[in-house]
Amino acid sequence: MSKAASAYVDGNRQRFLGELDEFLRIPSISTLPEHQADIERAAEFVAGSLRAAGMEHVEIVATAKHPLIYADWLHAPGQPTVLCYGHYDVQPPDPIELWKSPPFEPTLRDGNLYARGSADDKGQMYMHVKAVETLLAVHGKLPVNVKFLVEGEEEVGGASIAKYVAENAEKLKADVALVSDTALYAEGIPTLCIGLRGLVYMEVEAHGPMRDLHSGLYGGAAPNAVFGLVELLAKLKNEGGVIQIPGVYDDVAPPAPAEKSSWESLPFSEAAFLEKEVGSTRLTGESGYSVLERIWARPTLEVHGIAGGFTGAGAKTVIPARATAKVSIRLVPNQDVDRVVAAFRAFVSANTPEGIRAEVRVLSASPGLMVNPDHPAIRVAADAFAEILEQPTVFVRSGGSIPIVGDFANHLSIPTVLMGFGLPDDGLHSPNEKYRLENYYQGIRTIAHFLEQYGA
Repeated sequence: MSKAASAYVDGNRQRFLGELDEFLRIPSISTLPEHQADIERAAEFVAGSLRAAGMEHVEIVATAKHPLIYADWLHAPGQPTVLCYGHYDVQPPDPIELWKSPPFEPTLRDGNLYARGSADDKGQMYMHVKAVETLLAVHGKLPVNVKFLVEGEEEVGGASIAKYVAENAEKLKADVALVSDTALYAEGIPTLCIGLRGLVYMEVEAHGPMRDLHSGLYGGAAPNAVFGLVELLAKLKNEGGVIQIPGVYDDVAPPAPAEKSSWESLPFSEAAFLEKEVGSTRLTGESGYSVLERIWARPTLEVHGIAGGFTGAGAKTVIPARATAKVSIRLVPNQDVDRVVAAFRAFVSANTPEGIRAEVRVLSASPGLMVNPDHPAIRVAADAFAEILEQPTVFVRSGGSIPIVGDFANHLSIPTVLMGFGLPDDGLHSPNEKYRLENYYQGIRTIAHFLEQYGA
């Protein structure tokens, strides 16, 4: 990184933190309609920040739901174009009582900035803005062409941005995308993610009798929707954690020997993972696979919640007429979304208990994918990362899903540099979400250095 750019970051640390603090105070919760005004305020904040940084053609794009923000700077003829992506929406902070400080009042403790959205993804997305500002302020120009596309629906499926990317391929044309919505493998270890799992998110609704019934008058004869749903869900996996849906593993490709070998060299401790990240009595899942294989390279099925019947205080003896479960399947590269959904529907149809009718609704679906680590931009990113953090860059996969990466590959035919600066214990989607403050500044430096090196 140039000395002038480094000095600019050092000289503006407090301002950069103050701006992020202001951003984090906006409760831009995308899933709750009562926060629509906050969503719009966050979009305005992002647009204003891009203008102030020196980006051009900044526009807030109306969609069927939450607005997108587009901006560009295209004055580097003959140089590659980088498309920077991030999201300004956040998850609900519930349960509020578990936060040590209010979720939308950013608080510094032990070098960490605690707030909802600090790591996912406001703090990380804002590094892109500040990196571009730094280079423009110091050099008066950028070493590459840059476009920004920032959304407000990542936490609720990203339907609007998927449609926008599909319909605006020429406008968004680039050589590579840059996304900072992942984490370092461990503190101080530069990490590029080259694999993501896909996600199929569904609702399964079970119907029993035509209305809730008195359990004394009808118990023993009438089907119970909650119990029927539980029976059905219990059949989806066996006691060893193996998914029982026929064909679900057919297209699963094992990691290459070199990739698997590199995972074995990572400083991973199963005991520490259990104690510090999971916090249960033991780990579960398919036998015969390492923990990293199970969370990065194997499909999984989870039940996220069940609703139905009476759950209030006291007693109410009813046989529930209806029950609903939220269910997801994480897909690995090579698995076909449509085939997996069809197999799930067939399994539900074949295994629904007698007297129960079950309906499957697909809320969102995206495939898993891999990024070629030998792509020139990935190699440049790895070198830039290593130079700033002064350690070799490691390549990992993520068990999570970032659907936009698939949209960029499918509609723009570009790879994505997944260069994140979070940490495994940042508590994404949980109470007391945090972002290490020094990682925020390191991220600005690294992204600026990547853009410099990619332009060279």
